[in-house]
Amino acid sequence: MSGASPRCERDLDPLEGEARARSFAAGEIVFDEGDPGAALYLVRSGCVEILRRGAGGMRCVARLGPGSLFGEQGAFVAGRRRSRARVAQDAELLEVEAGLFEQMCLERGDIALRVSKALADRADALEQRLASLAEEDGLRAVTRALLRLARPAPQGARVEATLRLLAADSGLALVETWRAMQRLVESRLVRLVDDVLVVPDPDALAASLEAGSAPAR
Repeated sequence: MSGASPRCERDLDPLEGEARARSFAAGEIVFDEGDPGAALYLVRSGCVEILRRGAGGMRCVARLGPGSLFGEQGAFVAGRRRSRARVAQDAELLEVEAGLFEQMCLERGDIALRVSKALADRADALEQRLASLAEEDGLRAVTRALLRLARPAPQGARVEATLRLLAADSGLALVETWRAMQRLVESRLVRLVDDVLVVPDPDALAASLEAGSAPAR
């Protein structure tokens, strides 16, 4: 997920007069999970990654470039940050206190409209990215379950397990397990022969985990 468009950057320019400029080096953490959400940020240069914790650990769900606004959810909703913001490339950020930003939105409707549009666009992309990561995590969980349940056979390995058993072993819902199995069958890493799951090449199935990438659709 990339940063904002030039148009979005122009839309957010009114924030500059009320913001505090801050510089971050690559690798620095702007805020972390559990931090209080006291401010939001506008990227003026560089790149910031947003990471969230999932089944596979911390995962990058967005890469934000110049003109992108982030940290608004933690700033507006009572509670702690639910994600980590890490600088991927040396960055210049504008920091706006949540209370001040709320006041600006109340006093200037144009700022509220522009920022709302920018955040809505990003929320759509974020939702798609999170769905994709969840699908990849499910695929890996099913793959691990198959490797645990596999028994040597003359040609590869056999897995005598029902979809329900696979779902229970993977910690997934039946529909999530079925989708993952579809992808594994389509990639020819798993076959169904006489109601028994066959893994023609267990090493190739294991390699799909070690490579850190899911089989292609």
